[in-house]
Amino acid sequence: MRWVTYRSAVDGSDRVGLVDQGEIRGLRQPVRLIDLLGDDGERLARAAKDARRDPVEVVPLASATLRAPIPVPPSVRDFMVFEAHVRNARGGAELDPAFYDAPVFYFTNPAAVLGPHDDVPVSPGSAAFDYELELGAVVGRAGADLDPAEAEEHIAGYLIFCDWSARDLQRSEMRHGLGPAKGKDGATTLGPALVTPDELAPHRRGKGFDLQASVTVNGRTFTTSSAADPLWSFGEMLAYASRGTRLVPGDVIGSGTVGTGCILELSALHGAEAYPWLRPGDEVQVAVDVLGELRVTVVEGAPVRPLARPAGH
Repeated sequence: MRWVTYRSAVDGSDRVGLVDQGEIRGLRQPVRLIDLLGDDGERLARAAKDARRDPVEVVPLASATLRAPIPVPPSVRDFMVFEAHVRNARGGAELDPAFYDAPVFYFTNPAAVLGPHDDVPVSPGSAAFDYELELGAVVGRAGADLDPAEAEEHIAGYLIFCDWSARDLQRSEMRHGLGPAKGKDGATTLGPALVTPDELAPHRRGKGFDLQASVTVNGRTFTTSSAADPLWSFGEMLAYASRGTRLVPGDVIGSGTVGTGCILELSALHGAEAYPWLRPGDEVQVAVDVLGELRVTVVEGAPVRPLARPAGH
């Protein structure tokens, strides 16, 4: 199944719909997609029957205004599980052995989630704006202290996760041992649909999925990569995220960037002139097999409101 949140032609509200043969079949009941999570998938299955039998409207997917499937997740954790990305971004340097002990992640901003066609504002003050191509998983059932096998069963579905990064801000703030913070919390694009695990099952390979992924900027191909070789599976990521705490329905887990899935890597490998940072007006298309595509325009961000430097410093 594929589920979207879209703007209804009936009343202009956000509505949940099932994607079926290029059309959205809108649910008649006014629920959010997150309200259909929380169990083993039975609620989604019943909702799919309702959508097929008695939709409130049928809308062509190609002309629909889509929101993020979960517009404001309870939390967003972004991991870093593709070794090629980390090595490329660090100029091929050897990684700390502790990197292989557990999958690392940071929390990012649920209020900054954008839909698959929403404009993406440059983070205020940034001149080094970047995309990061990732996969995301949405938690379907609550759980704590999960093991990897049971954690896998807690996934409601998958989507494209594009983490937008202000590399100059990120570099500056992480020098102090905290972050990323303002370098990452300006925008995260999710979508276009929540794709249930059964649709990805035929593409599983080892700990990942054999899905081709690409990014174009103004029609030029920047990234061509694959999601097939993570160090850690989504089950292991969820298990680690749940250690000593509780995952809840709607939580989003990002995989981290696939190899060559950002400008930081590409410029390190091929030079900054060949792969410049994103600027307002750039059109970015992100595509992943099975999951679909995002099409967005980068726009000017808000102006920086200066802070007063502490006296004497």
